[in-house]
Amino acid sequence: MVFDLIVLFICMLIIAGLVFVPLGYFIYMYTMKQGEPFGDIEPHGDSDSLVLDLAEQAIDKVKSYIIKK
Repeated sequence: MVFDLIVLFICMLIIAGLVFVPLGYFIYMYTMKQGEPFGDIEPHGDSDSLVLDLAEQAIDKVKSYIIKK
């Protein structure tokens, strides 16, 4: 009975350790790079993209279609 509880406790500790490893890694990386966990990254929307250009063209076409009606 006591042995089963000890084994269960150890298994739960191992599972909890595995579950919280990604959180610990993120906290470690966040504190390592002075608040930049993934280094210097480019903000969204500042770079040219084919998808963004196509979306902008589609929006302009819909706007012009609505204005013509």
